[in-house]
Amino acid sequence: MKKFRFYSLFILFMAVFILGINSTVMAKPKKLSAVSFLPKDHPLCEMIHVWVDRVNKECGEAITINWLGGGEVIPGFDQAESLQNNIVQVIFNPSAYYAPLAPEVNAFSLSKLTMAEERKPGGFYDYMDERHKKIGMKYIGTWLYDPFYLRINKPVKTLEDLKGVKMRTSALYDRFMKKLGMVPVTVKFGDTFTSLERGLVDGFGFATLGPRDWGWLKNCKYIIDIPFYTRQNTLILMNLNVWNGLDKTIQDKIMDITVKFEPEMEAHFKKMIVEEWKKYDEMGITRIKFSPSENKKYYDAAYEAEWEDLAKKVPALIPDLKKLTGN
Repeated sequence: MKKFRFYSLFILFMAVFILGINSTVMAKPKKLSAVSFLPKDHPLCEMIHVWVDRVNKECGEAITINWLGGGEVIPGFDQAESLQNNIVQVIFNPSAYYAPLAPEVNAFSLSKLTMAEERKPGGFYDYMDERHKKIGMKYIGTWLYDPFYLRINKPVKTLEDLKGVKMRTSALYDRFMKKLGMVPVTVKFGDTFTSLERGLVDGFGFATLGPRDWGWLKNCKYIIDIPFYTRQNTLILMNLNVWNGLDKTIQDKIMDITVKFEPEMEAHFKKMIVEEWKKYDEMGITRIKFSPSENKKYYDAAYEAEWEDLAKKVPALIPDLKKLTGN
């Protein structure tokens, strides 16, 4: 009887000990590595810091996101594949960079809805979330608001003047530039200043914030003041298996953080953009507009070029995409 009690107590002790070890292990946060296509100190990345800090603070007992850096860690165009292969678990990447995996993601730039409208049940968010799952990614949210513009190194008066102009591009503006008769030239982010300085390109496309800080406007004093792709395509993405491995309460917490973060993020950047335009004026940047009819033609070309491309690559999805993006 004494032996029985001894063994019973021993077994109970060992069970409590093992459970204690397991609970300690389980209490350790799961570390998730993250990368962005732009450097961490880039002005456009300001609100990524806010999102990461909030997730780490509110989910600290479950996960910790370690933002390693930008393209110097993993080149921007390789980040989606690294996410799929679980080399990193979170990326802050533009959809245009991984569109070859799922061409329909280019529809982000074409959305005419607010992010809150996109998140209505059965809407654009839910649709794109499912499309991302097919390529092993969880679409969480958007981390940037900033319309795009084209800048050039000479004055132009009509759309005809744009023909033959060599423009630095990445993956977003190619088709739009070609539709206007421009010549898109792919130039790495870090080589843009030198390319402008040496006259290898006559201009570039980019968002409002950033180019002034990098000196890109030194040789591009003219901006076509017709914003396009106002709905940014810069997304917060997580490896799908990693996401599915998180407790439902943590998943819900991350989504709640993100839904509250997006309007705050948009307001932050809108304020920054107002201040940036003041600095443009101070340094003598000339704003260009065409005639009303050509302004419309220019703006429409940005969207037509992308819809035409999507119609070639995913024709069956066009009706749904147009409906869900408010087009």
